[in-house]
Amino acid sequence: MLTNQEMLQIAERFVGKIGKESDIETVLSEELGGKTYGNVYHFESKEYILTGDSGKALAGNGFFMVEKENGRVVIFGTALHLEDYLKAYENGTFEPSLKGYWYPDEDRFDYK
Repeated sequence: MLTNQEMLQIAERFVGKIGKESDIETVLSEELGGKTYGNVYHFESKEYILTGDSGKALAGNGFFMVEKENGRVVIFGTALHLEDYLKAYENGTFEPSLKGYWYPDEDRFDYK
């Protein structure tokens, strides 16, 4: 089981990876924490956080979760409310996209 600090470090690595791939400096903007199975986070462009300029805000950046048991990142979409994604995760009906999970130890995306 990972600590909150270890999950935060994984979340920061994930957000950094997303930023590098998109060539935009990204930062964690929100930590919702607190599920027994993991912590939920959100990210945004650093420029938007610093300036509040809505033209610098990211589009399509949904919430994601770092699983407490193994550190896998679960990437939620933007079509539903976060609560709906969490409910689907909890009851085993969550259907990820082709890049729905990120494995930090292997630095790879997968759908399972």
